[in-house]
Order: sequence, then structure tokens, then C-alpha cells
Amino acid sequence: MYKYILFDLDGTLTNPGVGITNSVMYALRKFNIDVTDRTSLYKFIGPPLRESFETFYGFSSEESELAVKYYREYYSERGLYENEVYDGIENLLIELKKQGKILIVATSKPEAFAVRILEYFKLHEYFEFIAGATMDNTRNEKADIIKYALQSCHIVGKSSVVMVGDRKHDVLGAKENGLDSIGVLFGYGNYVELKSAGATFIAKKPGDVLGYV
Repeated sequence: MYKYILFDLDGTLTNPGVGITNSVMYALRKFNIDVTDRTSLYKFIGPPLRESFETFYGFSSEESELAVKYYREYYSERGLYENEVYDGIENLLIELKKQGKILIVATSKPEAFAVRILEYFKLHEYFEFIAGATMDNTRNEKADIIKYALQSCHIVGKSSVVMVGDRKHDVLGAKENGLDSIGVLFGYGNYVELKSAGATFIAKKPGDVLGYV
């Protein structure tokens, strides 16, 4: 049904909960904000960081920019490795490649970090292209990242493309680019969020994705 499969990274290919929340805690402490409940920071997983600091903590654009700088201090050295591949993901990627699918990553994470993570977990070999955000904020919205992935891979027939992700940003970014989407429930979104955003399909586990593509 689909030839090109775009994958989100955080909450879809890997579970980055510890690394991301530790990095957010580190950044917030620089503003004298102490957070002890890690789960309260899971909402940072998925959306662009600057947007999250502004939305969840009322930071100004200047404060948000500084918070992202602090976040990256921790994340670039330790946080990106405090991460794990979801059970069943590698088998899914292997099977999709066997079926001749072309796999692409489209993540709101800075591209340089995404490449390092995928190489660290030895997943990079399954992907034709890794599209991510820029460090200078010129490309960080999910719709823009998906568009960049499509253009970079010279993909024209949008009916042959599907976006796989765990948050509404993945679904909405896909819709803005005229793509179908598969919302996954093993990440950090939930059924209501994904369905309300307009996900074409919902997958409970990695293996379910096969049935839709």
C-alpha cells in the first residue's frame, strides 16, 4: 500500500524518557525550578523544545532559547544515550526492508543528535535518509521536517507515503503535507490525542504497523 515509510524517532523508534527528562530537569534547575516528578515532564517528548518551555513554563522566547541551550549541554553528553529501542522495532524495520519499503526518519530532534542515536543503536543502516530539526531554529516544526524529508528524497507521489509517530504533531505534520499517518500507542501519545488529530490508522504495537503498510 505504501512505498515510503517515515518514522518519528522519540516515542516511536526509541524510548527516550530518561534522557529527555534528565535534560529538561538540568535546564530548569538553571532557572531555579526543581522538578522531582519525572512523569510530569513526559509532555516534553515529541513537540519542539522551545515551544514546550514556552507552553508549559511560560518562558519568554529569550528564556526558552536559553533553556534549550542548557538542555543541549546535558543531552549532547549524556541524555541522548539514556535511551532504549522499543521491543519489536528492529524486527519491524527488518521486515519492512524485506518487503522493499524505503524507510526515512522525520524527527523534531536536531538532525545531528538523531544521527548519533541511530548510529549508537545500529538502526541507521535501515534508513535511506534521516531528516531532523536544525540547531538554529530555522527548521523545527514537524510539517517542515516532513516536507524537507520528502524534498530531499525526491518523493512526489504522496499517496505512496505514510508517517508513523506517537504524538499529534506527527499526525498534524503529515496532514499538512497531504500524507496518511499511523499513530502508535507504545510511545507518549494516547488514543484520544492521535484520533482527535486525525490519524489514519492506530497501531498498538510495532508489529501492527506491518498490517497497515
